[in-house]
Amino acid sequence: MQMSYFALRRQKLRSILTILALGIGIASVVIILSAGKGLERMIVGELDIYTPDALNIEVRVPGKGHVGNMTSMATGVTITTFKNTDIDEIEKHPNIESAFGYVTGQEVIKYQEENKTVILFGYGANAIKVEKIELAEGRFYDNAEEDSLAQVLALGAKVKEELFGEDSAVGKNVYLRGKAFRIVGVVVPRGASFGFDYDSIVYIPTKTLQKKLLGTDFVMGAMAKVIDLGKIEQTKADVEYLLRQNHSITDPDRDDFEITTMDEIRETLETIVGGITLLLVALVGISLIVGGVGITNIMYVTVAERTFEIGLRKAVGARSKDILWQFLSEAVMLTFTGGIVGIILGYIISYGVYYGATSYGLNWSFSVSLFSIVLALGFSSAVGLFFGIYPARKAAALDPIVALRKE
Repeated sequence: MQMSYFALRRQKLRSILTILALGIGIASVVIILSAGKGLERMIVGELDIYTPDALNIEVRVPGKGHVGNMTSMATGVTITTFKNTDIDEIEKHPNIESAFGYVTGQEVIKYQEENKTVILFGYGANAIKVEKIELAEGRFYDNAEEDSLAQVLALGAKVKEELFGEDSAVGKNVYLRGKAFRIVGVVVPRGASFGFDYDSIVYIPTKTLQKKLLGTDFVMGAMAKVIDLGKIEQTKADVEYLLRQNHSITDPDRDDFEITTMDEIRETLETIVGGITLLLVALVGISLIVGGVGITNIMYVTVAERTFEIGLRKAVGARSKDILWQFLSEAVMLTFTGGIVGIILGYIISYGVYYGATSYGLNWSFSVSLFSIVLALGFSSAVGLFFGIYPARKAAALDPIVALRKE
């Protein structure tokens, strides 16, 4: 081992470049495992604001596939067929406990000298029964306030902090388009979901937002909570039939809505994450193969350069297996050191990914597990053994007389 160390030191630049190349490949392993864990936890967190017994109903452009509101926004088409009356009928289903419709808008909210542009969420009063919405202070508005178009609202945690600081916000008035709205509650921090920061929005009764600010009578979508989770698929089919009847749709391929369960959304996300992970694993595999080929090349050149040394050692009594293990230990030493460098580099980059994701508002977590460290070190050593064995065997097989003549 000591001879291997001094042999590598004689070729410092070559050894450093080889270690760096392998370190990048090993860092990729650490980064992907860390990012995979962060992505997995983020997805769980994204769906955590919804209960598993919820149905998500979104409008979509007929015939455009199952991508919900994104199709409408991407094509610039506004679907106006989903009405409050549809939601009222959905709530009459015997397996639906509660349902609410939602719309969105953007306005400048004013309080005294403070002005802030915010996203308005028109959420039906039943939202608190369907989603996991908790109040830090005050209450959520009720059905009576929504039906009477009351000018009330609830603030997201960040909006409250920016407008009121440590002061209580409940009972105070803010202004939207010159209209006074009374604050009835402040929502506890909910974090981000699919890149959307729920703490930076303002909740207003759907009908109030429709009639008094947007001038519309349709919703972008709805959420419904079922009573018996075991009957959720049948309930979904019943709601699809109801909406087709209401919207005069005879061909399911022409649906102007899409209904999904939480399990379906989870399966879709898992498929996407699985595809991304496979792609990244393939890229890492290529990187490690390239690093391994580099090890083979470096060791092969080393054998060629040290042919006389090998012949001399064998001439004074060194056995073939001694030569074999010397060159193998050099390869393993290079890759093991590359593994250490890769772990350190992977840790730093993984933290950078975490910092960037959280800065963007994603519910990301930072995790470099012991498993990833052991895997990286073990894999790097295995690469050294696998790709170093050919040049090591070539060195061990040299005839000492032929080797001495190379000088």
